[in-house]
This record gives sequence, structure tokens and C-alpha cells, in this order.
Amino acid sequence: MKVFLDTNVVLDFLADRVPFAEAAAGILALAERGRLQAFVAAHTITTICYLISRDAGVEVARFALLDLFDLVEVVPVDRQRLLQALAMGGDDFEDAVQAVCAMVVEADFLVTRNPQDFPPITTEVILPEPFLAQYQESSSSPGQT
Repeated sequence: MKVFLDTNVVLDFLADRVPFAEAAAGILALAERGRLQAFVAAHTITTICYLISRDAGVEVARFALLDLFDLVEVVPVDRQRLLQALAMGGDDFEDAVQAVCAMVVEADFLVTRNPQDFPPITTEVILPEPFLAQYQESSSSPGQT
């Protein structure tokens, strides 16, 4: 299963933002155990580095990113993907870029805390808690591994 993580979910995990960190940690734990492939957009990395550096220092940010790179694959953001996002329209260009990246890797889910802000896409856009519940339900069904 492929899961694309929005910046807010990754930041919830890295910054231990209560009450959201628990669900984000659950998703990344699944990635760590090889139960799913987790993806983030390249600009998520730069945004997270800036925010963590600002709040906790550059060294903390660097270690956080190195740890994150063990859990996720980074999706490049190039001119073509930016043009695709612009063509989607909508009010939030950054979310459109996230959506394009999720579709490029053919993610099964785009996990975010603001699903209402995303343009209509073929990837299912879902909150972290319902994603985890749906994952647990599907993995406990007969015939699942």
C-alpha cells in the first residue's frame, strides 16, 4: 500500500503536536515496519526543516530529517508537476502540488488533516485517524497478511 503524507501529518509526528502526533506516529510506525510505503513531496522537507530549525534549532532539524528519510520516500517537485498543480485551479496551490505528487506515485491514500482543502483527485484523501482505523480493519480481515 502506498500512502502520501501531507506536510501537517509529518510535522505532527516530528514536533510531537498533541493531540495529532499519536495518529501520525501510528502511520509512520507502519512504514517503519514495512507495512506500507510512505511518500512526501520534496517541498515538505524544506518546509519542515525551516519550521523545526526555527523552533528547535538547525541541529535538531537535521537529525529529524535524517530520521524521516529512513521512513519515507521523497517525491520530486519539478516544473511539470507545478504546472499540473496550477491547472487544477483551486485556492490552495500548495495542496494542489501535494495532490499531484500523490497521483504521480499512484498513492492509495493522501493522508492530511485538511482534506477539505484538496482538489478532487483520483487518490483517496483521508484524515489520519480514519486511515488508521481503515488500515487496521483491512489488515484484520480474513485472507489479509
